[in-house]
Amino acid sequence: MENISSSELAHQAAQHALSKKGYNIKILNLKDISSVCDYFVIISGAADMQVRAIANAIEDELRESGIKPYHIEGETEGSWILIDYIDVVVHVFYEPTREFYSLEKLWGDAPIEDVVED
Repeated sequence: MENISSSELAHQAAQHALSKKGYNIKILNLKDISSVCDYFVIISGAADMQVRAIANAIEDELRESGIKPYHIEGETEGSWILIDYIDVVVHVFYEPTREFYSLEKLWGDAPIEDVVED
């Protein structure tokens, strides 16, 4: 596995999501408030097919760099795909599902970084 920091991994995942037109991308810094992981990366897609495409792009691109996920959930449904890299957990949501679960509000104490295209 490539030796990169959890912050770099979170930012790489976010950039790969942008390549598939993921939007409303947020990186939540959980380092000081939780032992779950260091970062959540939360991404929206406009349809279940786009959610799958975003998740596949993240997984494929990181795997090419030697970074393999520990666990993946939700690939068949496509409304919420979770990719667990231990220190970084990527959540790719179909927008209505994201609104329903509202992870940003649940982790409201976490510093949040908006990720936009350069």
